[in-house]
Amino acid sequence: MKPIDSQSLAGRVALITGANTGIGLVTARELAAQGAHVFIACRSIEKGQAAVDEIRKSTGNAQVQMLALDLGDFASVRQCAQTFLARDLPLHLLINNAGLAGAKGLTKSGFELAFGTNHLGPFLFTQLLLDRIKQSAPARIVTVASRAHTRVSGIDFDAVQKPTIGKAGLPEYGVSKLANVLFSAELGRRLSGTGVMTYGLHPGVVASDVWRELPQPFRALAKLFMISVEEGAATSLYCATSPDVATQTGLYYDKCSVKEPSKVGQDAALAAELWKRSESWIA
Repeated sequence: MKPIDSQSLAGRVALITGANTGIGLVTARELAAQGAHVFIACRSIEKGQAAVDEIRKSTGNAQVQMLALDLGDFASVRQCAQTFLARDLPLHLLINNAGLAGAKGLTKSGFELAFGTNHLGPFLFTQLLLDRIKQSAPARIVTVASRAHTRVSGIDFDAVQKPTIGKAGLPEYGVSKLANVLFSAELGRRLSGTGVMTYGLHPGVVASDVWRELPQPFRALAKLFMISVEEGAATSLYCATSPDVATQTGLYYDKCSVKEPSKVGQDAALAAELWKRSESWIA
């Protein structure tokens, strides 16, 4: 695996969702250690503040702050974006890291839980911050997807508006991760020439809190075969900071290298349809 680039990020502003735990926390800590002004956005204010305190203490960087964000609630997403934008700061790096797996139900905004949390919330959040990101170019938008996208054959646009039906929610998780891959690629196409680059990635199968809703004993057994959160954060950090990928956009990465996504993950027509429907759902 390629080493993480250690360039200084002083003067750069980064926002990472779900950074109070797992690979998001490692990503935030490493960016702060390189001098970035880091915002972590997460649901739990208590856990988020604990993460902020930990990052500040371990890195010596006082410019680490928390934003409240529930990606399953469009109102919360809008409030979080508004709170950040009101600070009148640039945004050089957005990392759509937060997600969940193995959960069942509907989001507060009425979509299948994994799809609404893992795709629609980040889609809306990115749209709300996009003008600021473009004004801050050169900038990067990194979306943590998964190779789980290779296990599904498409997106049932009716099913994503209904409660989860799959056992342990794993088929729906795959659909949400396919949406991440398609979104990142389509975003790259739409931002061509703006100086904003996009990256989708598989972090590895990581023993993180993304599996917190997976029922036992499946969760305990699955984690026996997973990599550490430090290993899992490597590709996110590579896409976020490496000069090697500064001119690449809309691609998919695994183990700090470009990797071809599944055939359906390369379907530009499906990506455009997903974008169109997502716009109508968040309106």
